[in-house]
Amino acid sequence: MIGCIVQARMGSSRLPGKVMMKIDDKNPIIHYVLEQLKHCNFLDEIIVATTVLKEDNVIENFVRKNDIKCFRGSEQDVLDRYYQCAKNYSFSAVIRITSDNPLIDPEIIDEIVTLFETNDYDYVSNDHPPTFPLGYVVEVFSFSALETAWKNAVPSEREHVTDHFWKNKQIFKQINYGKSTNLPNVRCTLDTEHDYNLIKTIVQKINHRPILFNHVVKLFENEPELFNINKHVKHG
Repeated sequence: MIGCIVQARMGSSRLPGKVMMKIDDKNPIIHYVLEQLKHCNFLDEIIVATTVLKEDNVIENFVRKNDIKCFRGSEQDVLDRYYQCAKNYSFSAVIRITSDNPLIDPEIIDEIVTLFETNDYDYVSNDHPPTFPLGYVVEVFSFSALETAWKNAVPSEREHVTDHFWKNKQIFKQINYGKSTNLPNVRCTLDTEHDYNLIKTIVQKINHRPILFNHVVKLFENEPELFNINKHVKHG
């Protein structure tokens, strides 16, 4: 069974509470993440994995009201949170998505899952090196690879879940997915107020649901000045 685990928390040094910020009149960022994921063809279950901190109760309450399961685990050891979640739900493979990417494209996810499923890979991503703008990162890995990483990862590799995979290419059979795009190096992820303003603008201007990467490309081609909203923001 392929499970999509969406990591989410209210704590954020740059933009606290960002996943619950309203992106339209009534729906927060995490709603858009989950709605985009519902259009994927090749995943069996969506789980939001948050922390055991009291401040993240609001996340659990929201996702459960929207008929999405919630798992709670370690705040800092996100690798352990993923492992315990995947083990709890008996996933054979995991799609990793972060909740600050509300424009995540279900078609890109399907393509990466297909590449993973039709080959004997332990880990497939589009992030090493990045082949899409920030906001479109997808990672897929087997449960057995996750368990190996969980057992062997050093402390510095546990916060970002998959560091142990791409740092040990001799252990994990992996490939990076990518294709040429004509979108400039823009940010469609949410780290700052400027990112938030851009994402809100994109959501308002594109009526199609789900919002696909190609829709965003066309919008930027027609209105390149939108790039100015957050082009000064540095990643990190």
